[in-house]
Amino acid sequence: MKIEAAVLRGASDPYVIEPLELAPAGHGQVLVRIVGAGFCHTDLLPRTPGFMAQPPLVTGHEGSGIVEAVGPGVTTIAPGAHVVLTFDSCGTCHNCLGAHPAYCEHFLRLNLTGSGLDGTGPVTDRHGHAVAARWFGQSSFATHVLATARNVVEVDKDLPLEVLGPLGCSVQTGAGSVLLALRARAGSSIVVFGAGGVGLSAIMAARVAGATTIVAVDLHENRLSLARELGATATVRGGDDDIVEQLRELTRGGSQYALDTTGVPEVITTAIDALRPTGTVALVGAPSQPLTLPAAALMQGKNVKGVLEGDAVPQLFIPHLLELWRQGRLPFDRLVRTYPLSAINDAERDAVSGTTIKPVLLPGS
Repeated sequence: MKIEAAVLRGASDPYVIEPLELAPAGHGQVLVRIVGAGFCHTDLLPRTPGFMAQPPLVTGHEGSGIVEAVGPGVTTIAPGAHVVLTFDSCGTCHNCLGAHPAYCEHFLRLNLTGSGLDGTGPVTDRHGHAVAARWFGQSSFATHVLATARNVVEVDKDLPLEVLGPLGCSVQTGAGSVLLALRARAGSSIVVFGAGGVGLSAIMAARVAGATTIVAVDLHENRLSLARELGATATVRGGDDDIVEQLRELTRGGSQYALDTTGVPEVITTAIDALRPTGTVALVGAPSQPLTLPAAALMQGKNVKGVLEGDAVPQLFIPHLLELWRQGRLPFDRLVRTYPLSAINDAERDAVSGTTIKPVLLPGS
């Protein structure tokens, strides 16, 4: 079928809206008409020299939409269903079977190459040339996508479908890191480094968890202001020279938990320094450089753990997040600004600059 999509033709090129040909839904696949798709910093990775997913490519991995058709073997979802799209997983490896699909043995191949495990994809351009369109099992910067039954989550039809896409990655990652991976306890303290979509979701989740000291660290005052509105009990400017001292004072000797969303080695070491003994820092930001820690960094029982996608089972966790939203306890929609798909380059610019916390592209606009 004919679709339109934002195609990245070169690592340094702007996106171009192009007509493409999408194959029919195959075994285990679901055809989804995209209503909204969040722009995430992970969508910048194919611009990195040597990255595993190479242009031409359709990115986008925070889609939401309506199922239009299902392929053979699909019994868990039906046409007409409203869905949030999330990361893909194989469903059969040790970690998938153990309820940790974000650590699927095939996660990188399924999500970060732009193609399936067999190296093929469902999309060609007007010249018949292949365009990679399996980014996170969806490539949702398009009017229609093929996902799998495993990476769609059905949601109620009375929900504002156009803004739900970020639940599939950034909101799930931030909230899941706090509630599932760190299992933050009531009365505890947490410092969140980076008040973007993931960090602000973590702050909202920390308030849900009952943390009594929630500190946001960022370079932008507008983000720190929003963090205070969403649950942060204190904020710190990321460029301050005495940041470790400030954090230790705010958390009465060090935080029990910390979350790094930046991937910057200097920020990570700051997070570790500001932990109390037995404290844990979760790393969710894509690493920008090698991380080297002093030999004594993890003494006193300090812990560092990497977290993907909040260690969530999306089919269980996303409905939980939506119930929190209905209760007014997780207002993730406050992070969103919408753009037509044709304005994707503006959305990318605003995401990179921090002007917009969570751009959401609307293919139907």
